[in-house]
Amino acid sequence: MRLHRLDVTAFGPFGTTQRVDFDELSAAGLFLLHGPTGAGKTSVLDAVCYALYGSVPGARQSGQGTALRSDHAEPGTRTEVRLELTVAGRRLEVTRQPPWERPKRRGTGTTVDKAQTWLREYDAGRAAWRDLSRSHQEVGEEVTQLLGMSREQFCQVVLLPQGDFARFLRADAEARGKLLGRLFDTRRFADAEKHLAELRRAGETRVREGDTALLADAHRMQQAAGGAMELPDRAPGEPGLAEAVLAAAAVARSTAVEHLDLAEQRLSAAEAAQEAADRELAGTRERDRLQRRSAEARRRAELLAERAGEHQDDERRMARARKAEAVAPALDLREAADAEHRQAAAAERAARALLPAGLADAGAAGLAAAARRSAEELGRLESARRAEERLTGLAGERDALGRQERADGEVLHEAETWLAGWESARAAVQDRIDTAQQAAARAEQLAERRESARHRLASARERDRLAAEAEEAGREAVAAAQRAVDARAHWLDLKEQRLTGIAAELAAHLAPGEPCAVCGATEHPAPARRDAGHVDRATEERAFAGHQHAEELRAEAERHAGALREALAAATAEAGDAPAGQLAAEAEEIEREHTRARGAASALHAAQEELRLALQEHERRTAARQQAAVRAASRVGERERLDREAAALETELTEARGDAGSVAARAAQLERRAALLTDAADAARAAEDTARRLKDTDARLADAAFRAGFDTPRDAAAALLTDDAHRALQRRLDAWQSEDAAVRAVLAEADTAEAARQPAADLAGAQRAADEAGRRLRTAASARDAAARTRADLARLSAGATAAARRIAPLRAEHDRVARLAALAGGTSADNERRMRLESYVLAARLEQVAAAATARLARMSAGRYTLVHSDDRTGRGRSGLGLHVVDAWTGRERDTSTLSGGETFFASLALALGLADVVTDEAGGVRLDTLFIDEGFGSLDDQTLDEVLDVLDSLRERDRSVGIVSHVADLRRRVHAQLEVVKGRTGSVLRQRGAGG
Repeated sequence: MRLHRLDVTAFGPFGTTQRVDFDELSAAGLFLLHGPTGAGKTSVLDAVCYALYGSVPGARQSGQGTALRSDHAEPGTRTEVRLELTVAGRRLEVTRQPPWERPKRRGTGTTVDKAQTWLREYDAGRAAWRDLSRSHQEVGEEVTQLLGMSREQFCQVVLLPQGDFARFLRADAEARGKLLGRLFDTRRFADAEKHLAELRRAGETRVREGDTALLADAHRMQQAAGGAMELPDRAPGEPGLAEAVLAAAAVARSTAVEHLDLAEQRLSAAEAAQEAADRELAGTRERDRLQRRSAEARRRAELLAERAGEHQDDERRMARARKAEAVAPALDLREAADAEHRQAAAAERAARALLPAGLADAGAAGLAAAARRSAEELGRLESARRAEERLTGLAGERDALGRQERADGEVLHEAETWLAGWESARAAVQDRIDTAQQAAARAEQLAERRESARHRLASARERDRLAAEAEEAGREAVAAAQRAVDARAHWLDLKEQRLTGIAAELAAHLAPGEPCAVCGATEHPAPARRDAGHVDRATEERAFAGHQHAEELRAEAERHAGALREALAAATAEAGDAPAGQLAAEAEEIEREHTRARGAASALHAAQEELRLALQEHERRTAARQQAAVRAASRVGERERLDREAAALETELTEARGDAGSVAARAAQLERRAALLTDAADAARAAEDTARRLKDTDARLADAAFRAGFDTPRDAAAALLTDDAHRALQRRLDAWQSEDAAVRAVLAEADTAEAARQPAADLAGAQRAADEAGRRLRTAASARDAAARTRADLARLSAGATAAARRIAPLRAEHDRVARLAALAGGTSADNERRMRLESYVLAARLEQVAAAATARLARMSAGRYTLVHSDDRTGRGRSGLGLHVVDAWTGRERDTSTLSGGETFFASLALALGLADVVTDEAGGVRLDTLFIDEGFGSLDDQTLDEVLDVLDSLRERDRSVGIVSHVADLRRRVHAQLEVVKGRTGSVLRQRGAGG
C-alpha cells in the first residue's frame, strides 16, 4: 500500500482545505511530521484512517459526525477527507464526508446532511477516473478486502503507536492477550473452547441417561430373581455404577445357577430310575424278539432246502455267460465295422451318381486329378471376377455423380434465393437492436430517477409524520416548562416560609444548660414557638425534589422536541416542500416509464442472437454456393475417366466369360464340378478303407471265440446275456446266497439259541414299571425347567445390562476424553502444567513470531546488546503463555521487559511494533506496506541511540518503502530533511511541506 495524496477540509484542527503530497515526501524515503503539541500531527493520521475505514482510532471514534468537524471551519464549508493511494496494483481515490449540520438554504435554522462516500479507480488505458461505488458498506468492504486488515490492525501496523507498545512491553499477560487477540482475530479458538465445553455437557447428559437405563435393567433383574438381588446404592452419572450393577447381577446369576444344579441333580436321579426301568423293558422286549427270531430262522431254512436244484441251474448259466463276455468286444468291433462299410458304400454310390457319364467308373485317383484340373481353371478366372466387380462399381460411381449433380443444383438454388434477401433481413434486425439499445439506456436513466424519487417520497412521508410529532412534542415541552416553573415557585415559597420560621425550628432542639447553636448562650429565657402553618425541612426537601423532577421532565421534553425538529429538518432537506401525494404520482409515472423501457430493452438479447445466427447462416450459404461450384467442375473430368475404364474392363470380360452368361456363372460351373469330383474321390477312398477294416474284424472275432471255448462265433453270441437278464440272474444268485448266510448266522447266534431255551417274556409288567418311572421323571423335569427359566431370564437381562454397560463405556470414555480436552483447552487440566488456554496458546505462537521479527531490528538498534524472547512461564497464580523477556548480551541474563529504561523501552517498543507489522502483514496475505508512520517516543533517546534507530528506519526504505516519523523533537528536524510541518494558529492549523522531492 502506498499513499499518494491527502486532502482534508474542515477536519480536526484544519479549518480550511489542506493537502499532503505523500509522493513528494516519500521521494526522500524518511520524512518528519512535526509541530507543537495540539497542532494536529495525529489528526493527519486520523484523516488517513478515516478515509480508509470511515472511523478514527481509539477514543476519538465516538460522535464522529460532530467531533471530526473543525471548530475553525466556516458554517458553509463541509467536512471532507480525500485520499489517493495504490493498493494491490490498483490506484484508488476514497472521499468521505461525515454527517453535517448546515444552515438551511431557505429560512432560518439548520438541517443535517447525511454522510457521503465515493470510491473511484484510475483507468490508465483511458487516462481518466471511473466511479466504483457510493455505498458506505461496499466501499468499506472493498478497502478492507484489498488491504487485508481491519481498522484495529491498520492502526497498529501502519500507524505505529509507540505509547501502546511501550505499555505492551510492561503489560501483564491479560493485557497482551487483548491486543494480540484484536490484531490476529483469535475468536475462533475461543469458540473452540466453548464448543468443547458444550460437548462435555452433552456427553455428561448421555452418560447419565445411559446409567438411568442401566438401573432400569437392574430393577427388572431383581424382579426376575424373586427379590433376592440387592440393587447398588448409586445415582446415575456416579462413577462405578455400571460395575456395581454388573456385580449384583453376577451374584443373582450365581444363586440361580445353584438352584438349577439342585433341580438337575433331582432330575438326574429320576432319569437314572427311568433308565433302569427302560433297560428292564428293553431286555424283556429283546428276549421276546430273539425267541420270535429263532422260530422264523428255522422256517426259512426249510424253504431254502426245497429250492436247491433251481439254484444250481442258475450258477451254470452264469458261468457260460461270463466266458462269452470275453468275446463281446470282438463282436462289437465286427458289427461297427460292418455298419461303417455299408454306410461308406452307400455314400460312394450317391457321389458317383452325380458325376458325368465319362467319370462315373473312374477310380479315386482319377477323380482327384479331374478335381485339380477344374480348380486350376477356376483360379485363372479370379482376375476376370475382380474386373466384373469393378465394372459394377463404376456404374454405381456414375450414378453417385448424377445424384451429386442434382444435389448441388438444389444447394445453388437455395443459396442464391436466400442470399438475394440477405441485406433487407440484416437491416431489419439491426434496426430492432438499435431500438432495444436506446430503450436500455433510457431504462438505466429512469432507474436512477426512480431510486431518487422513491427516496424523496419516503423522506416526504417521514417529513409529514415528523411534522405532526414535532408539533405535539413542542406543545408537550411548553407544558413541561410551565410545570417546572410552577414547581420551582412552589419550592421557593416553601423555602421562604421555612426561613421565616427557622427560629422556632432551632428552638425545638434547645435544652437547659446546653449552648445555643446560634448565639452560644446556655440560658434560653424565651425560645420561639412554632406557628400552626410552620414548614419543616422534610416538606421543603419534598418540594425541592418535585422541582428537580419537573426540571428533568422539562429537559427531556425539550431534548425530544429538538431531536424531532432535527429529524424533520433532515427529512425536509431530502424531500423539499412538495406534497407527498405529488411525489407519489411522480414516482409512479417514473415507475411506469421504467417498466415500459425495460420491456422494450428486453428484446435486445433476442435481436442480437438473431443477428448472430443470421450472420452465421450467411457465411454458411456463401460457403455452400462456392463448394457446389467447385464440385461441379471436378465432376466433368471424373465422368470421362470412369467411361474409359469401363470400356477397357468390358473387353477383358468378353474373353473370360466364354459361353457362360457371366464370369460369375462360369466360376460357379467350375466350382460345382470341382466339388463333385472331390466328394466322389473322398467317398471311393472311404469305401476301400472300410472294406479292409471289416475283413480284419472277422479274423479277430473267430480267434476270440476259439480261445473262449466256443466252437463258432455264433455260439459265443448265443451265450451272451443282455444287461437286464444278467442283472436278474445275478440278483437271484445273490438273494439265495444272502438268505442262506442269514439263516445260518441266525441259527448260529448264541443269544438267540439261549433265548429260545428260556421261558416266554412278560412285556406287560415291564411296561407298567417304565410308565411309573416316566411320571417321576416329568415332575423333576418341570422343577428343573422352572429353575432354568429363572437362570435364562437373569442371563438375558444380565446380557442386556452388559450390552448397556458396553454402550455406556465408549460414551463415558468419550465424555472423559472430551472433558479432559475441554479442561486442557480451558487451561484447568492438571495435564496443562502452564494453565494455558487454547486461545492463549495460539497468541503465544503469534507473540513468538513477533518477538523473532522484532529481535532482528532490536539487535541493530542496541548494537547487538538486547534480544527479545517469548516466555511461557507462569507468573504468580495466573496462566502462562504471553510472557516477554529481554536478553542482555552484556550480562548474559534474561530479565523482564519492565526493567528497561526509558530509551531502551522506546527502541524495544519500536522494534516490537515493526516486527508486529511484519507478522500482521504476512497474516493479511502479504500486502506490501510502502508507507509507514511512527508516532512519538524519540525524545527519550540520546544522540547515539537516535542515530542507530534512524539507521534502522532508513533501512525500511529498501524496495521503495517510505517511513513517516511523527514527533516534536527538535533534533530530528536537523537529521530528517523531508518534513511536513503542522503550524498552529488562531484560525486553525495549516500544513507546510519542505525539503522533499530530492
